[in-house]
Amino acid sequence: MPIANIDATSTFAPEKMQKNGLFASDQLFCDVYCLEPGQEQRVHVHQESDKIYHVFDGAGVFTLGDEESEQVAGDVIHAPAGIAHGVANRSAARLRCLVVIAPPPRH
Repeated sequence: MPIANIDATSTFAPEKMQKNGLFASDQLFCDVYCLEPGQEQRVHVHQESDKIYHVFDGAGVFTLGDEESEQVAGDVIHAPAGIAHGVANRSAARLRCLVVIAPPPRH
């Protein structure tokens, strides 16, 4: 049974946002995004993949299409395929999000 621990897997770095892999398959992948204050994931699009962000702790400003909104621990954001999305940590505290993308983007 695959099991991962979010706390044990989370790493932060002063240089840039960290993507910490939890699970990966042909159908999805699941990461923990760790953002220090002032860091961001640039706005981008996955044409064929949906993304779910679950704010695990902290607060982030999420972009979805033309909208921006601050979300806090416990909130879940759905970025459908083909819609621009991203997250910025504009707070003074660390931000962690559990992120699931399905199907995984093909590189």
